Amino acid sequence: MIRSRNNSGFTLIELMIVVAIIAIIASIAIPKLLSARLSANEAAAISTLRSISSAQAQLQSSGAIDSDADGGGEYGYFGELSGMTPMRDNVAGVPAIGATNLTPAIMSSAFGIMSTDPAAVTGLITRSGYCFQMYLPGPTAGGATPGIAELLAVNGGADGANLPSADNSEILWCAYAWPMQANQTGNRCFFINQEGDLLQTQNRQAVPFEGVAGGPAFDEVFVTAGDMASALNTGVATATGNIWVPVQ
Repeated sequence: MIRSRNNSGFTLIELMIVVAIIAIIASIAIPKLLSARLSANEAAAISTLRSISSAQAQLQSSGAIDSDADGGGEYGYFGELSGMTPMRDNVAGVPAIGATNLTPAIMSSAFGIMSTDPAAVTGLITRSGYCFQMYLPGPTAGGATPGIAELLAVNGGADGANLPSADNSEILWCAYAWPMQANQTGNRCFFINQEGDLLQTQNRQAVPFEGVAGGPAFDEVFVTAGDMASALNTGVATATGNIWVPVQ
């Protein structure tokens, strides 16, 4: 008698073959998906920095922030650009935190919502797997101009007890972008400033820049330590071992 095969399910061997095929497909597809995600996040970071550059130029040329009342517009923090926090102003003849928010805002309100991660030590935003930090210049002292990070608060902005220099903020600003998780949400780190100089580094040092507490210092790309008014250090290893080059 010829017995018909039971077609109600797979044999053990057939199941093992199916599992093996799925494993092979996954081993090929997952790395490609991760690579595509990294590339997309890096491209988004570059696009965001370029948008920030345009927004800063618009803010400065508008004169909306003029905390020393000299007629020269100043650059702003994310909180100010997004209209989420009061702008710096001239109050009773001295620079201070004013009472007016930028209207209409130049950037989306999302840029005025700082990271709530308890590990953050300064105000920064996170988008598409990247952290973004804005620096404005402090008063020049001893020939060096320090960078002052955004206030660690819900909507960012300037710290009334540690205001940027009004004069220096008319000509200087810079921002960094680095991955929230190196090799997972992004690889490269990026930098941009008031000149539109867009730089990148491969971020392959032993301790890469990553996470809200692990970003670059304000002077990472500058030739002179502690001076964001100095030239950019491109093509030469910095103190952290990174080499910064223009984004092509």
